[in-house]
Amino acid sequence: MTTANKVTICRILLVPFFIVAVIYYVKTGVEFYRWLAIGCFAVAAISDGIDGFIARHYNQLSELGTILDPLADKLLLVSGIVLLSLRNEPHLAPIPVWLTVTVLSRDVLLLLGFALIHFVAGGLKIKPHLIGKAATVLQMAAVLWALFKFDARWQYGICIGAAVLTGLSGLLYTFYGMRLLAKHPSSSPKLDERDPQ
Repeated sequence: MTTANKVTICRILLVPFFIVAVIYYVKTGVEFYRWLAIGCFAVAAISDGIDGFIARHYNQLSELGTILDPLADKLLLVSGIVLLSLRNEPHLAPIPVWLTVTVLSRDVLLLLGFALIHFVAGGLKIKPHLIGKAATVLQMAAVLWALFKFDARWQYGICIGAAVLTGLSGLLYTFYGMRLLAKHPSSSPKLDERDPQ
């Protein structure tokens, strides 16, 4: 259990506080809860950079970290996008449902794909793609834009960009995973033992 992994676990533990703060704000309209949600989201986002820096700078890269880090990101982002796509008027402008469906669909497909690669092909590594990182940034921007109550017209544009990049990154990861599987011996047809060749 490295220091970087401990920071990541603390980030995961912030997710329930973020969820509760958003729900209480929508129910009561008390601004304290909105700022608490923003604070939890901001601390989690900053700690994401901190644990990455610690892992690289102090040579604390670990197999557990490669699982926990993206898990922490997904828990925070997905919970934020799902909560903010609900009917939260008049306190918060909702995130479009189609963005939520796009994000959830991509993440479920990628999870199934990673599981398939892990069990069939022995855990081949899939590197993060620049488009996937950009999609994550826009998803975070959509959540923060809604929480800060900025102009809803800009929020809609950010959501469109996030949905396009999310879908595109899902396609790229799918094609990349298919290529990895195609190169692996487990994807080759088995010869009949009775076949002399």
